[in-house]
Amino acid sequence: MSDLNGKTIAIIATNGFEDSELTSPKEAVESADAATKVVSTETGEIEGKKGAKVSVDETTADASVDEFDALILPGGTTNADTIRTDKDAVALVKAFKDAGKPIGVICHGGWILTEADLVKGVKLTSVANVKTDLVNAGANWVDEEVVVDSGFISSRTPDDLPAFNAKIVEEFAK
Repeated sequence: MSDLNGKTIAIIATNGFEDSELTSPKEAVESADAATKVVSTETGEIEGKKGAKVSVDETTADASVDEFDALILPGGTTNADTIRTDKDAVALVKAFKDAGKPIGVICHGGWILTEADLVKGVKLTSVANVKTDLVNAGANWVDEEVVVDSGFISSRTPDDLPAFNAKIVEEFAK
């Protein structure tokens, strides 16, 4: 694996995240020597749809893109639908893109990219039922295990996590 030597990776999520889509990429980047911070709408702890509990390090209102080197957006229908309505989360995602920092996104995580108006002309993948939203927002949607384009690393579902994790570590190391 590539060495992320001291980089700090933000993970934006809230309750109802797809457990493995948060915990597995988090472990992958931490294994490559990155630090992670879970950023959410409220302090305390968030819970995945299958019961994984993760401590929140910072709120979306308090987080600054300057603290981080890259971003991970896990899926989970409830998580992705809720987080895209948080104006601070949307602004933070836009700030990552504006700063040219890489964004890893999996499954339903792409919904916030449509809310932030970041996908026009970008080749992306996602879970199939987010395809229409991404296409309507201008993305070039493809059905592939992992796609890298315009600073985004995208994957479809938990089945793609091995490829997604390897690719985010590789791209975040650049």
